[in-house]
Amino acid sequence: MITADTLCLRITRVTPVDLEEWVARRWLRPDGEPGAWLFRPIDEARVRLIVELRYDLHIDDEALPLVLSLLDQLYAERRHLGRVRDALMHEDAGRLREVLVHILDAAQTGR
Repeated sequence: MITADTLCLRITRVTPVDLEEWVARRWLRPDGEPGAWLFRPIDEARVRLIVELRYDLHIDDEALPLVLSLLDQLYAERRHLGRVRDALMHEDAGRLREVLVHILDAAQTGR
C-alpha cells in the first residue's frame, strides 16, 4: 500500500486535491482516513484509468461516473468469464469444453 504523496509522485498528473475530490465522489475508495489514506495497487490502476479518461480522452466529470460504472461492470464480467473458463478447463467434457472455451476466450478478447 502507498500514501497519497507516493501515488502523486508515481502519477505526476494527479494532485492531492484531485485525490480528495475523487474519493469524495467515490471514484476511489482507499483504506484509512482523510489525510492518511493508503492506496492499494488496484487504486493506483484506477487513478491511471481516471487520468486517461479525463485528460487523454477528455471525458467530463458529469459523464465520468457512467463510464467508470460501465467499465467496472465490464471488468466484473470478464472476471466471471475467467472463472467459468477455469472451471471448464478442469472438467473432462471433451468437445463441448473446447467449444465453450473458444466462445469464452472470444468474449474476453472482444473477438
